[in-house]
Amino acid sequence: MRKIIVAGNWKMNHTYSEATTFVKSLLANVKNVDDSKVEMLIAPTSIYLTELLALSKDSNLLIGSQDVSSHNNGAFTGEISAEMLKSISVDFSIIGHSERRSYHNESNEMINTKLKKLIEQGIRPIVCIGETLEQREANVTKQVIIEQLKGCFLDIDLSNNQAIVIAYEPVWAIGTGKTASPEQAEEVHSIIRNWIKDNYSMETAEQIHILYGGSVKPANIAELLAQPNIDGGLIGGASLKVDSYKEMVNIAEKL
Repeated sequence: MRKIIVAGNWKMNHTYSEATTFVKSLLANVKNVDDSKVEMLIAPTSIYLTELLALSKDSNLLIGSQDVSSHNNGAFTGEISAEMLKSISVDFSIIGHSERRSYHNESNEMINTKLKKLIEQGIRPIVCIGETLEQREANVTKQVIIEQLKGCFLDIDLSNNQAIVIAYEPVWAIGTGKTASPEQAEEVHSIIRNWIKDNYSMETAEQIHILYGGSVKPANIAELLAQPNIDGGLIGGASLKVDSYKEMVNIAEKL
Protein backbone atom coordinates (compact mmCIF):
# COMPACT_ATOMS: atom_id res chain seq x y z
CA MET A 1 0.00 0.00 0.00
CA ARG A 2 1.51 3.32 -1.09
CA LYS A 3 1.49 6.22 1.35
CA ILE A 4 -0.56 9.28 0.49
CA ILE A 5 1.54 12.38 -0.12
CA VAL A 6 0.08 15.81 0.65
CA ALA A 7 2.57 18.23 -0.92
CA GLY A 8 2.10 21.97 -0.71
CA ASN A 9 3.76 24.13 -3.37
CA TRP A 10 3.64 27.66 -2.00
CA LYS A 11 5.02 29.24 -5.19
CA MET A 12 5.79 32.96 -4.63
CA ASN A 13 3.59 33.41 -1.58
CA HIS A 14 3.96 34.10 2.16
CA THR A 15 6.21 36.52 3.96
CA TYR A 16 8.82 35.21 6.38
CA SER A 17 6.48 35.78 9.32
CA GLU A 18 3.57 34.06 7.57
CA ALA A 19 5.72 31.08 6.59
CA THR A 20 7.16 30.49 10.05
CA THR A 21 3.78 30.99 11.73
CA PHE A 22 2.24 28.45 9.34
CA VAL A 23 4.86 25.79 10.07
CA LYS A 24 4.76 26.32 13.84
CA SER A 25 0.95 26.10 13.84
CA LEU A 26 0.94 23.03 11.61
CA LEU A 27 3.52 21.19 13.69
CA ALA A 28 1.54 21.85 16.85
CA ASN A 29 -1.48 20.13 15.31
CA VAL A 30 -0.12 17.18 13.32
CA LYS A 31 2.12 15.45 15.85
CA ASN A 32 -0.15 12.40 15.87
CA VAL A 33 -0.53 12.05 12.11
CA ASP A 34 0.37 8.50 11.13
CA ASP A 35 3.37 8.95 8.84
CA SER A 36 3.08 5.35 7.73
CA LYS A 37 -0.11 6.47 5.95
CA VAL A 38 0.50 10.12 5.05
CA GLU A 39 3.59 12.14 4.13
CA MET A 40 3.40 15.91 4.61
CA LEU A 41 5.56 18.04 2.29
CA ILE A 42 5.87 21.81 1.96
CA ALA A 43 7.87 23.67 -0.70
CA PRO A 44 8.35 27.32 0.34
CA THR A 45 10.29 30.01 -1.46
CA SER A 46 13.99 29.19 -1.30
CA ILE A 47 14.98 32.03 1.04
CA TYR A 48 12.95 30.38 3.84
CA LEU A 49 14.33 26.88 3.42
CA THR A 50 16.96 27.01 6.16
CA GLU A 51 14.58 28.43 8.76
CA LEU A 52 11.71 26.05 7.97
CA LEU A 53 14.05 23.07 7.91
CA ALA A 54 15.22 24.04 11.39
CA LEU A 55 11.65 24.44 12.65
CA SER A 56 10.59 21.07 11.25
CA LYS A 57 13.67 19.14 12.36
CA ASP A 58 12.78 15.79 13.99
CA SER A 59 9.13 16.23 12.97
CA ASN A 60 6.95 14.46 10.40
CA LEU A 61 6.95 17.50 8.08
CA LEU A 62 9.32 17.49 5.08
CA ILE A 63 10.58 20.74 3.56
CA GLY A 64 11.72 21.02 -0.04
CA SER A 65 12.62 23.33 -2.88
CA GLN A 66 10.36 24.55 -5.67
CA ASP A 67 13.13 24.11 -8.25
CA VAL A 68 16.85 23.40 -8.73
CA SER A 69 19.45 24.53 -11.24
CA SER A 70 20.52 22.31 -14.12
CA HIS A 71 24.12 23.42 -13.41
CA ASN A 72 26.52 22.35 -10.68
CA ASN A 73 28.00 25.80 -10.05
CA GLY A 74 29.34 28.87 -11.83
CA ALA A 75 28.15 32.21 -13.20
CA PHE A 76 24.42 31.55 -13.05
CA THR A 77 22.98 34.47 -11.12
CA GLY A 78 19.97 33.59 -8.98
CA GLU A 79 20.31 29.84 -9.47
CA ILE A 80 20.52 27.27 -6.66
CA SER A 81 22.36 23.99 -7.26
CA ALA A 82 21.46 20.53 -6.01
CA GLU A 83 24.69 20.49 -4.04
CA MET A 84 23.62 23.69 -2.27
CA LEU A 85 20.24 22.17 -1.42
CA LYS A 86 21.96 19.05 -0.15
CA SER A 87 24.24 21.14 2.07
CA ILE A 88 21.22 22.36 4.06
CA SER A 89 19.56 18.91 4.09
CA VAL A 90 16.59 19.72 1.87
CA ASP A 91 14.24 16.73 1.71
CA PHE A 92 12.93 17.04 -1.85
CA SER A 93 12.73 19.30 -4.89
CA ILE A 94 10.00 19.97 -7.43
CA ILE A 95 11.15 20.08 -11.07
CA GLY A 96 9.35 20.60 -14.35
CA HIS A 97 6.38 22.49 -12.94
CA SER A 98 4.18 23.80 -15.75
CA GLU A 99 4.92 27.37 -14.69
CA ARG A 100 8.65 26.73 -15.11
CA ARG A 101 7.97 25.14 -18.48
CA SER A 102 5.75 28.04 -19.60
CA TYR A 103 7.48 31.09 -18.09
CA HIS A 104 11.08 29.90 -18.34
CA ASN A 105 10.85 27.70 -21.44
CA GLU A 106 12.10 24.61 -19.63
CA SER A 107 12.31 21.57 -21.88
CA ASN A 108 12.09 17.87 -21.08
CA GLU A 109 15.85 17.74 -21.72
CA MET A 110 16.52 20.39 -19.05
CA ILE A 111 14.21 18.65 -16.59
CA ASN A 112 16.07 15.39 -17.24
CA THR A 113 19.35 17.15 -16.42
CA LYS A 114 17.87 18.57 -13.20
CA LEU A 115 16.58 15.13 -12.27
CA LYS A 116 20.07 13.66 -12.63
CA LYS A 117 21.53 16.44 -10.44
CA LEU A 118 19.02 15.68 -7.68
CA ILE A 119 19.66 11.93 -7.87
CA GLU A 120 23.41 12.54 -7.62
CA GLN A 121 22.85 14.46 -4.38
CA GLY A 122 20.29 12.04 -2.93
CA ILE A 123 17.46 14.59 -2.96
CA ARG A 124 13.98 13.23 -3.66
CA PRO A 125 12.61 14.67 -6.94
CA ILE A 126 8.99 15.47 -7.73
CA VAL A 127 8.82 15.47 -11.52
CA CYS A 128 5.87 17.35 -13.02
CA ILE A 129 4.24 16.53 -16.35
CA GLY A 130 0.96 17.52 -17.95
CA GLU A 131 -0.85 18.68 -21.06
CA THR A 132 -2.28 22.07 -22.05
CA LEU A 133 -5.96 22.71 -22.79
CA GLU A 134 -5.20 22.84 -26.51
CA GLN A 135 -3.51 19.45 -26.37
CA ARG A 136 -6.39 17.91 -24.44
CA GLU A 137 -8.94 19.30 -26.88
CA ALA A 138 -6.85 17.92 -29.75
CA ASN A 139 -7.04 14.46 -28.10
CA VAL A 140 -3.26 14.14 -27.86
CA THR A 141 -3.02 13.94 -24.06
CA LYS A 142 -1.60 10.41 -24.07
CA GLN A 143 1.03 11.23 -26.68
CA VAL A 144 2.09 14.38 -24.79
CA ILE A 145 2.35 12.56 -21.46
CA ILE A 146 4.40 9.71 -22.91
CA GLU A 147 6.70 12.14 -24.74
CA GLN A 148 7.31 14.00 -21.47
CA LEU A 149 7.96 10.76 -19.59
CA LYS A 150 10.45 9.60 -22.23
CA GLY A 151 12.26 12.94 -22.19
CA CYS A 152 12.30 13.51 -18.44
CA PHE A 153 13.36 9.95 -17.58
CA LEU A 154 15.93 9.43 -20.33
CA ASP A 155 18.77 7.28 -18.94
CA ILE A 156 17.12 7.19 -15.50
CA ASP A 157 16.88 3.78 -13.83
CA LEU A 158 13.63 4.07 -11.92
CA SER A 159 14.08 0.59 -10.49
CA ASN A 160 16.96 2.01 -8.42
CA ASN A 161 15.27 5.35 -7.75
CA GLN A 162 11.80 4.46 -6.56
CA ALA A 163 11.71 7.44 -4.19
CA ILE A 164 11.16 9.61 -7.28
CA VAL A 165 7.64 11.08 -7.35
CA ILE A 166 5.72 11.96 -10.52
CA ALA A 167 3.09 14.70 -10.43
CA TYR A 168 0.48 14.86 -13.17
CA GLU A 169 -0.73 18.43 -13.45
CA PRO A 170 -3.00 19.31 -16.36
CA VAL A 171 -1.93 22.85 -17.23
CA TRP A 172 -5.53 23.88 -17.83
CA ALA A 173 -6.42 23.05 -14.20
CA ILE A 174 -3.64 24.98 -12.43
CA GLY A 175 -4.74 28.18 -10.74
CA THR A 176 -7.90 28.28 -12.82
CA GLY A 177 -10.32 26.79 -10.32
CA LYS A 178 -10.96 24.00 -12.82
CA THR A 179 -10.19 20.46 -11.76
CA ALA A 180 -9.93 17.35 -13.86
CA SER A 181 -12.69 15.00 -12.83
CA PRO A 182 -11.50 12.02 -10.78
CA GLU A 183 -12.07 9.87 -13.85
CA GLN A 184 -10.04 12.20 -16.11
CA ALA A 185 -7.19 12.33 -13.62
CA GLU A 186 -7.26 8.57 -13.06
CA GLU A 187 -7.12 7.92 -16.81
CA VAL A 188 -3.82 9.81 -17.12
CA HIS A 189 -2.41 8.37 -13.90
CA SER A 190 -3.12 4.92 -15.31
CA ILE A 191 -1.27 5.84 -18.52
CA ILE A 192 1.73 6.92 -16.44
CA ARG A 193 1.78 3.79 -14.28
CA ASN A 194 1.40 1.52 -17.30
CA TRP A 195 4.29 3.30 -19.03
CA ILE A 196 6.47 2.67 -15.98
CA LYS A 197 5.42 -0.98 -15.95
CA ASP A 198 6.16 -1.38 -19.66
CA ASN A 199 9.53 0.42 -19.50
CA TYR A 200 10.77 -0.72 -16.09
CA SER A 201 8.86 -3.37 -14.15
CA MET A 202 5.56 -4.12 -12.45
CA GLU A 203 7.29 -3.82 -9.07
CA THR A 204 8.59 -0.34 -9.88
CA ALA A 205 5.18 0.73 -11.21
CA GLU A 206 3.47 -0.47 -8.05
CA GLN A 207 5.90 1.33 -5.74
CA ILE A 208 6.27 4.73 -7.37
CA HIS A 209 4.03 7.59 -6.21
CA ILE A 210 1.99 9.55 -8.75
CA LEU A 211 0.38 12.76 -7.49
CA TYR A 212 -2.37 14.86 -9.01
CA GLY A 213 -1.89 18.62 -9.19
CA GLY A 214 -4.54 21.07 -10.31
CA SER A 215 -6.85 22.98 -7.96
CA VAL A 216 -6.81 20.25 -5.30
CA LYS A 217 -8.63 21.37 -2.15
CA PRO A 218 -10.42 19.92 0.89
CA ALA A 219 -13.68 19.69 -1.06
CA ASN A 220 -12.33 17.36 -3.75
CA ILE A 221 -9.25 15.63 -2.36
CA ALA A 222 -11.14 12.58 -1.04
CA GLU A 223 -12.71 11.69 -4.38
CA LEU A 224 -9.39 12.17 -6.15
CA LEU A 225 -7.57 9.97 -3.65
CA ALA A 226 -10.26 7.31 -4.01
CA GLN A 227 -8.90 6.57 -7.49
CA PRO A 228 -6.55 3.55 -7.50
CA ASN A 229 -3.61 5.28 -9.20
CA ILE A 230 -3.73 8.68 -7.46
CA ASP A 231 -1.33 8.69 -4.50
CA GLY A 232 -1.71 12.26 -3.28
CA GLY A 233 -1.75 15.85 -4.36
CA LEU A 234 0.68 18.57 -5.40
CA ILE A 235 -1.33 21.45 -4.05
CA GLY A 236 -1.02 25.18 -4.67
CA GLY A 237 -3.51 27.69 -3.31
CA ALA A 238 -5.21 25.34 -0.84
CA SER A 239 -1.86 24.66 0.83
CA LEU A 240 -1.34 28.30 1.79
CA LYS A 241 -3.75 28.26 4.73
CA VAL A 242 -2.78 26.03 7.62
CA ASP A 243 -6.37 24.96 8.38
CA SER A 244 -6.95 23.96 4.75
CA TYR A 245 -3.68 22.04 4.54
CA LYS A 246 -4.31 20.30 7.86
CA GLU A 247 -7.83 19.35 6.75
CA MET A 248 -6.47 17.69 3.61
CA VAL A 249 -3.94 15.77 5.70
CA ASN A 250 -6.72 14.60 8.03
CA ILE A 251 -8.89 13.51 5.11
CA ALA A 252 -6.00 11.58 3.60
CA GLU A 253 -5.17 9.86 6.89
CA LYS A 254 -8.74 8.56 7.25
CA LEU A 255 -8.87 6.94 3.81
